[in-house]
Amino acid sequence: MKRREHNAFQSACVFLTLLTILFIGGNIAVIAFRGIRSLPECLHQRETLFAVYLSVKSACISSILCFVLSIAVSYVLTKTRLFCREAIEILLELTMSLPNIVLGLSMLILFSSPMGKALKGAGFPVVFNSSGIVLAQLVVNLPFAVKLTSTAFREVDQKLERVAGLLGATQGKCFFTILLPLCKNALISAFILVWSRALGEFGATLMLVGVTRMKTETLPASIYLDVSTNDLGGALASAFILLLISAVSLGIANHFAKANRSLSRYEM
Repeated sequence: MKRREHNAFQSACVFLTLLTILFIGGNIAVIAFRGIRSLPECLHQRETLFAVYLSVKSACISSILCFVLSIAVSYVLTKTRLFCREAIEILLELTMSLPNIVLGLSMLILFSSPMGKALKGAGFPVVFNSSGIVLAQLVVNLPFAVKLTSTAFREVDQKLERVAGLLGATQGKCFFTILLPLCKNALISAFILVWSRALGEFGATLMLVGVTRMKTETLPASIYLDVSTNDLGGALASAFILLLISAVSLGIANHFAKANRSLSRYEM
């Protein structure tokens, strides 16, 4: 009787797994097979090339800024005695749970204030400007980056840093010679994931900078514009480019994550 119940439960789980794979795989297949047919034509269009360039450029800038900030924040959260640590972590998790368009709305209000106008007067416009894309990606991805880097720092054996401290090493030396080298693969994997997320960010960008062809047109914005003008081929081509970049990024990130797990087992 128990064996039959076990087999029935296992069969139900296998069926639901196959159903999930078909559902998700079907969406991927539509983008892959239909998008690749429209790709050659779209790659010759100046607008598509502009969207690719702006997406990659803004994702690179925002990811570098995001990672520098997240390493500093993660170090404070994991390696220092901070009385409000739990409150900061809750704040970051709350930000991650909000829709991106809500974060974009808050940034729109913030940078439409006198502070935003002062920044514009100083030569750094944000609202309805391509520089706002970088800030939108930053505010969306920073909590995610902090979570990844904090996890990487917590996995390092604190005894190594204590021993180095007893031998006279400063906090800075411990950070650069022990913590960062041991977290190298995990941090590289995290950076790639953050970069990939930045490439596909749209909600906060839409609210903060809008969607203007050849000005604030990233790849996700290009998909939005193409669909709104009934250019399904162009939308699928842009979606295929995003799919391809995401697949390559995920493969590289998984490689470094696997290398980090292997290193951790070796140290144990």
